[in-house]
Amino acid sequence: MTTALPRFTLKHALTALLVVTLWGLNFVVIKFGLRGVPPLLMGALRFCLVAFPAILFLPRPKIPLKLLLGYAATISLGQFAFLFTAMAVGMPAGLASLVLQSQAFFTVMLSALILKDKLYIQNLLGMAVAGIGLVVLGSASLHASAHPVPMAGLALTLCAALSWASGNVFNKKIGPTNVLSLVAWSALVPILPFFALSYLFEGGDAIVYSLQHFNLTSALAIVYLAVAATLIGYTLWGKLLGSLPTHMVAPLTLMVPVVGLSSAWLILGEALSQQQMTGAVIVMSGLLINVFGGRILGAMIPGLR
Repeated sequence: MTTALPRFTLKHALTALLVVTLWGLNFVVIKFGLRGVPPLLMGALRFCLVAFPAILFLPRPKIPLKLLLGYAATISLGQFAFLFTAMAVGMPAGLASLVLQSQAFFTVMLSALILKDKLYIQNLLGMAVAGIGLVVLGSASLHASAHPVPMAGLALTLCAALSWASGNVFNKKIGPTNVLSLVAWSALVPILPFFALSYLFEGGDAIVYSLQHFNLTSALAIVYLAVAATLIGYTLWGKLLGSLPTHMVAPLTLMVPVVGLSSAWLILGEALSQQQMTGAVIVMSGLLINVFGGRILGAMIPGLR
């Protein structure tokens, strides 16, 4: 007797579409938020709103403290300190949404080094293709005549991707747990470091001025980042992972940069040059090879992955 595989229903599709849209629009919202609040202060305020009042109603996840701290330090503090700063120094929202997806390759490499996961042909080929794409994209962006992208912005976004990947490794070590509780309680950890970093790099005067002149746009941006993109997004994503096999859910994140690039073009007027678009397509091709390459190779050459 064989067990029927879970079906990808219309409800699943609508849930996935909502999550991908929330996460794709995230990058445009960050740009709006940065118009009134410096990046590190915005990180502190975002995680204050993620943690409170949620932790008053959610139990603390039953995981070792060191894993909770590691997860929070990487996927929360590291990722968003680098990402917000990158976008503050000029990294376009659309490109940020794409380059951040390099976390998939960093995750594969770190999992192989730390967790001793096996690397497959499609992983290596996908990383090679995406690496070429990043070189093309980076070169075109750094030397764009109209709106050149600063090297610092590109480098910081890659650091954000590495931080996200490091958090994924901690997530694997944590194992199955209540996603919403993990997100809410881990949000407590980066609050004070974000405020300290903001004071150190942005200055007390900038903090006071930003809070005194806090505008509706910044407030709505932080609410979106905390509630929509984080609490709602991660909760729905966790439900998808809980009801469907990982291989059916994980590839859906490839749609995030599609939404990110499209929304940045429609809302912010960010247009890619032909060379930038070529680099973006190559990067996406590498991501697709990494995710789907094993199935293609398995169909072409049985027993080979």
